[in-house]
Parts: sequence; C-alpha cells; structure tokens
Amino acid sequence: MQEGFTEAAIAVLRGLEPGEVVSYGEVAEQAGFPGAARAVGNLLKQTEGLPWWRVVNANGRLVPGGEDRQAKLLRA
Repeated sequence: MQEGFTEAAIAVLRGLEPGEVVSYGEVAEQAGFPGAARAVGNLLKQTEGLPWWRVVNANGRLVPGGEDRQAKLLRA
C-alpha cells in the first residue's frame, strides 16, 4: 500500500459523524486511495478504536459473522 494510506484512512474513519454509514470503497476513495476497499477492511481488523460498525460492503451488507453486533451498534 502506498505511503500515507493508514493515516488517511484513519482520518476518514475518525471523521465519520454519528449515524453516518459508508462502504469500504468510499473510505478508500475519500482517503485518496480508490480501489483499496480490501485494505480498509484489513485496517479495521488490525486497529482498535476505529468505528468499524459504520462501514458496510458495497451492497450495504453488514460484516459477515458480526451482523447482530454491528446492527446493535448502528442503532445506538
């Protein structure tokens, strides 16, 4: 991944407003790295403290295996 991806993606994720939901691809694009949706997913897996529940796949689906928890956090 190009230099600066992590910092840029974290900035996008931390800038999400309450109730805002984005796709992995949207985070990548807003961070300046279009096409890096998978890297956003990996970043969310590896970095604690980021609002992972606000990120869905391109079809709007919740995280496989974590749908119940993610839905609960989105409703909060």
